[in-house]
Amino acid sequence: MATTPSTPGGSTTAPVVVIGCGPVGQTTALLLARWGLRVVVLDGRPARDLVGSRAICQQRDVLDVWDSVGVGAEIARRGVTWTTARTFHRDTEVFSFEFADRGRSPFPPFVNVSQCLTEELLDQAIAAQPLIDVRWGHAVTGIDQDAAGVSVSCVDGATVSGSYAVACAGPRADVVRRALGLTFDGQTFGDQFLICDIRTDMPGWETERRFYFDPQWNPGRQVLIHPCPDSTFRIDWQVPPDFDLAAEEASGGLDRRIRQVIGDQHYEIVWKSVYRFHSRVVDRMRVGRVLIAGDAAHLVSPFGARGLNSGVLDAENAAWKIAFVLRGWAPESLLDSYHDERHAAALENLDVTGATMRFLVPGSEDEARHRREVLERAATDPQARAQVDSGRLAEPFWYVDSPLTTPDPARPFPGRPARGDVPVPAPGVLVPDCPVTVPGRPDVVRLRQLAREGVTVLLGDDVPAPGLPGPGGLHVAVHRIRDLDAGPTLREALGARPEETWVLRPDAHVAAVLTRTADVAPAVARLLALEGLPCPAPLARSQRAPARGPIPVSTN
Repeated sequence: MATTPSTPGGSTTAPVVVIGCGPVGQTTALLLARWGLRVVVLDGRPARDLVGSRAICQQRDVLDVWDSVGVGAEIARRGVTWTTARTFHRDTEVFSFEFADRGRSPFPPFVNVSQCLTEELLDQAIAAQPLIDVRWGHAVTGIDQDAAGVSVSCVDGATVSGSYAVACAGPRADVVRRALGLTFDGQTFGDQFLICDIRTDMPGWETERRFYFDPQWNPGRQVLIHPCPDSTFRIDWQVPPDFDLAAEEASGGLDRRIRQVIGDQHYEIVWKSVYRFHSRVVDRMRVGRVLIAGDAAHLVSPFGARGLNSGVLDAENAAWKIAFVLRGWAPESLLDSYHDERHAAALENLDVTGATMRFLVPGSEDEARHRREVLERAATDPQARAQVDSGRLAEPFWYVDSPLTTPDPARPFPGRPARGDVPVPAPGVLVPDCPVTVPGRPDVVRLRQLAREGVTVLLGDDVPAPGLPGPGGLHVAVHRIRDLDAGPTLREALGARPEETWVLRPDAHVAAVLTRTADVAPAVARLLALEGLPCPAPLARSQRAPARGPIPVSTN
């Protein structure tokens, strides 16, 4: 169920320009329009090209973002739900795990659905939104900007002016990155990966993701199998650098490869592709009035489903901050926090997926020997099992170190949680979702729906109501926890104490947990990047996330 924030009708400012009409650009446009802003979307393609499954694995919290623009529930309904991730070494299952939910989300941990279908559903939502103007055949050739706005040049000579721009032009956004003076350092992995979408029957495999190390049918390398709608399975084979798909098909090798997985039964190849993985990130994600999002800003290997999922969270972060600046609810300096937060998220994703790729594709004989030893021991040794890296699956980033977050010494962040788990609620962490009841608002039935309407303050039983006039007419919603949920569900999901006040951001992350009423207004001001605010000092590094070390990069 989508909810629309209460905003002045019909923005009179210049539109926000979104470059790229893939899922990240579509999401950005819909979220900006949800805040009442006009949007022009530019894409160089002549029309939508609905080819291949591509990014299939959509995480629970991303479905929740899409629900705020009216499509999350439908994407979840049309996809295949899976709740278990299994990892094998040859034919032996090494471990499996399910996914935690500290609240009561209506969405499953993961839904597999073709990117084509996701784009279709987002297109339908865009078609129903009069504030969005999509212009196909508008390949961008340059970007200029000044203190008043941005000017985007297109290949046909057209120029589109806007207040701000969000570049979501995908991995091949070299023109955009050059125009903004960005570097895109990182590395490309040598091994290739063969992907086939295969329609067939594989009973018992419909609700789980399977990862195989060194199976007999791909010795020394990996195979990943995902269920998809319409009795289709996505199979990824790691293949040598010199793999030739045309030669594989001509020799009958592709058919043999597929039958080694599915057995002697009928199948249909729906789509196939060969590609290499990259690990890259731009040096800046804000350049003046332009924010960079999705694959244009960062590329990671798909083992962990962190590409599109991370891009959608870029979109949400960018949209509410641009909206708050244009509405006069926050200064333009709020946009600096977009880089602070989402660049840190990109580095976390590179760290996680880089470790996975080093385990999948060892770079030296010592690394290869270590991998063999770990896999051999993993079936019986829990310590070895913990070292097996088959991809840490997508999760929202925790804004613990953000300048918008007011730290709480009583709730230090313990660092990256265990596989399948989520962080304990604390400043910077995405708030658990729970059913709520808001008097006079039957359209709001979940906490995150409420949070995404603006700045939300939740009061414990023993807390007096603070006076919180919002800047520039921004409404700061104040609710007592017991009024939203008379039972224990919400209180227990938060771990909330009677003397605490919780401040939630417009993207449902926790901005602050406070015990003094006098600290609430400064925490809200900090969240909005208002200057001259009395803020608590940041926590010492020892109280925060463990240091993750430098990300190894190269320019090959």
